[in-house]
Amino acid sequence: MADDTRPFPAPASREEQEEWIEAVLRTPGVNVPRGALGNIAPFVVEPGTLLGVADAAGRRVLADRVLSRITTEAGDMTVVNVRMHGVGGVVWENNERISSAWHSLADPSAATDDRRALARIHPWTRVTSEGGEEALAALRRFVSSREELVSDVRLAVDALARRVGHRPYDLKQELILNGQQEPGLYVAQHFQLEEPPPAGEDGRPLHPAEHWGWMAVRGNNRTKERQEIYGVSSAEVLTGVPLKRLGGEGEALVFDPHQWLARLSETLNQEYAREGEWEPDSSARAVRAKNVAVVGAQLVVGSTTPRRLYRIVQMSNRRDHVHPPLGFTQNDRSRALARSVLGAYVAAGQLDEQTAEVLSGAAPVTELPGAPSGATVSELRDLRSMMLLRELFPTDGAKRFIIRRVLSESPPSQLTAPEVNQRARAWSALTSESYPKAWNPRIGEVFQVSEVRTGLDVSRRPLRELLAVADTEEQAFEELVSYRAAHWLAAFGILEADRGSLEGQKSDEDDGTEATRVRRGVRNALNALRNNSRLQAVALLRELALAMDAGDRRPFRVSRSGAPLPEPMSRAWFNREFPKETGKRAARPRVPGARAAAPAGDAAGLLRSQAATPLAAPARTEFAQPPADGHDPAPRPAADEGTPERPAPFPGPDVGEGASHLEQWADELRARVGRLLDASQDARELLDRMADRAREENVRSVFSRGQADEIARHVPRVLRTLRELPELVEALTEP
Repeated sequence: MADDTRPFPAPASREEQEEWIEAVLRTPGVNVPRGALGNIAPFVVEPGTLLGVADAAGRRVLADRVLSRITTEAGDMTVVNVRMHGVGGVVWENNERISSAWHSLADPSAATDDRRALARIHPWTRVTSEGGEEALAALRRFVSSREELVSDVRLAVDALARRVGHRPYDLKQELILNGQQEPGLYVAQHFQLEEPPPAGEDGRPLHPAEHWGWMAVRGNNRTKERQEIYGVSSAEVLTGVPLKRLGGEGEALVFDPHQWLARLSETLNQEYAREGEWEPDSSARAVRAKNVAVVGAQLVVGSTTPRRLYRIVQMSNRRDHVHPPLGFTQNDRSRALARSVLGAYVAAGQLDEQTAEVLSGAAPVTELPGAPSGATVSELRDLRSMMLLRELFPTDGAKRFIIRRVLSESPPSQLTAPEVNQRARAWSALTSESYPKAWNPRIGEVFQVSEVRTGLDVSRRPLRELLAVADTEEQAFEELVSYRAAHWLAAFGILEADRGSLEGQKSDEDDGTEATRVRRGVRNALNALRNNSRLQAVALLRELALAMDAGDRRPFRVSRSGAPLPEPMSRAWFNREFPKETGKRAARPRVPGARAAAPAGDAAGLLRSQAATPLAAPARTEFAQPPADGHDPAPRPAADEGTPERPAPFPGPDVGEGASHLEQWADELRARVGRLLDASQDARELLDRMADRAREENVRSVFSRGQADEIARHVPRVLRTLRELPELVEALTEP
């Protein structure tokens, strides 16, 4: 037993480890492979304390008090709560927080040196005595060589270091000073090397042909930081520790965890004894590691549906991404959210496993049921993206209920703009996994609530057909602009999500000079495609698709007549050919009850326009002429450039006109009241974004006192008008 003078526990005896392994395997609900238990057993502290009382035959199982059952949408799993040596566990390269660091299997283009592809995860299976195949509660990955395996784990550690989140404290110092307070969750994974190990001079292999590791599903950062304190890497824990880490000399590797852990603990205990006592500012490895000598851990040892284990453990960790305590990247969070929805569909029998694997990014697009043979890269990307769009904005009633439950959304009739944007970001983030580089998922925020309240019924026309007829067919052109253009432009760096200020926009170079920076929203850019030369817009879309099919080369410019040009496209060129000033929403024929929505956040103005008789003339956004330096001027206070203007008032009745306008006005009132909720929720979302940006930029105040007081004065007026509406409506309602 570890004590204050020898805080680092040695592995239990091999006899105790074997007794523990047998007890685990006899426990109901456990179906983890023996080899996985043999790998983790040396790290388990005092394994005998985890066992229950022996039965009449002297056999023991795990005590109920150390077992937990975890339920997810994808299935259940059994975990055992243990005390583990602090150096145990391995950083998981398949952790969703670092998924965007790898070339996705869902990207049909070739991997690059900058973004390597991870091999596919499989359930661990074995052949039964009857010749069948049985899945157990573990994962398996085939790796070409030990060098590739070591490199993958190291890259995962580096990627994790770049995604530490916005912690208000130093995690390493927290572990050194206070230890680890929460247990990590670990799943067994088997790595099978495809290349045979090289042989030494004696003819024996220089390293094993397979490795077991317990991968950190939850607690990746803590695992990484603990091991850095110990001076041992995750790759070494998985594939063998050099003697120099164990108090010896040289690069010779010790592969058996029982052997190297015993040497490491003894070395650390000796180092700690030399220091004499714990000192918070000590640089000695043993002193710094003392408070994480032993940590809590949850080991996945069973599953009712082991073939779904990968999805089960991922879903058990996704709430930390969907509702994160840290500032995780928007892409990783949105991808996790989308995968949660897909997993819930599978569990409910609404989506088949193979399709879900492809849509979640865990399998190539070519494995989609019905994927056409010989499809180009752009066609495969489009096929997956449109399927994702239909799944995240379903028209099917069962799926609509499932996604509402998974995302804790309002009923469809009360769906809000933030909820729609959350789905749009999930669609955009998971779509970007089919591309070489992820974009800001806010690129996907192009939908109005009214457009998606009952889902999106996107046609299943192939991309090749849409591109062929888009210059002459309005529906095909609109599908390309509405559902493809933003992502395609973002993939080549031609369009980006609005960053909230002119200074926040990226600048690019055009012909060797700094380009004029233009702040514009995504909807503005799409409307500019609609409102300018159709031939040029269609030619641009066709060129973007050709660029994807040619290895994601830089796309070339196109003329207004649609002819190709030799220069490459750039953001500056796009802003000149499809100017921001042409990106306002095109006028539509007026029909009874159909009016444009009010500007985001202008609920008070909308109410004032409804309550006054006659209604005031609508305000317009006015832009000054561009100054000499070419920079866009800031718009005068009014609607945002990507937002339609306030609805024009309808006229009052002429004398003697009678009730001819009453039905039209009733429709108008219903439409305007229906937009009030969206307007107020848009205002709240805008405030939330401002608060997030203020925190990021360390800005203490955004409003002057006068501005805040003015906003505060408007709110009671809005509420007062709202309270009057039900009574006024009731007075005009039939008994």
